[in-house]
Amino acid sequence: MDTRSFVTTADGSKTLYHAAMGEHYHSRHGAVQESRHVFIGMGLIHVLRQGFTSISILEVGLGTGLNFLLSADHCGKNGVALDYTGIEAYPLPPNLVAQTDYDQYISPTLWASFCDRYADCWKTSQTIVPGCALTAIQQDIRTFNTKKQFNLLYFDAFASSKQPEMWAEATLRHVSTFLVSGGVFVTYAITGHLKRTMKKLGFAVEKVPGAPGKREMLRAFKR
Repeated sequence: MDTRSFVTTADGSKTLYHAAMGEHYHSRHGAVQESRHVFIGMGLIHVLRQGFTSISILEVGLGTGLNFLLSADHCGKNGVALDYTGIEAYPLPPNLVAQTDYDQYISPTLWASFCDRYADCWKTSQTIVPGCALTAIQQDIRTFNTKKQFNLLYFDAFASSKQPEMWAEATLRHVSTFLVSGGVFVTYAITGHLKRTMKKLGFAVEKVPGAPGKREMLRAFKR
């Protein structure tokens, strides 16, 4: 039995509530608002200021696909080629993804293609729109390995109170190996443990303003 159900958040956008986990996929203060602030604003836009015309992104916790969709929409509007890899241990079925109604926040072409190709993304990399490739991998990030290196890492796991293993030093050390030198790690959370761990792993750590409902969040740069 699927224990996930839709919830309308404060900005009018939908998220999923995972009853078994006791956690929402996105902030109840605004799903799209949070994603745009944390991952697009503090992550993607920040990195693109360096003048990239192509970018590779690794997401830990693909979830509903919202971070991918907003990233792809931004890159498409700004002429940036996007190579996106999303890791998700428990992929959502296509029918749930189609019910998110995220079409109102992105281009119609991107939304239609994403829905059409979503199931195939788990089998092989798909060109969603010209210049935008999505690879979705069903796997625990702790056992995931690749020779690819990424410019930007979206760390969007459930909260540490729900998934402490995802925020453990061993996990963070593992995922940090996938970033290029100078690559950026961004997440909605910030704790003393997280800051200390990222510094121990050789990252330069920044506290930056958080999305509504959170005073601060973390952005870190791989030295």
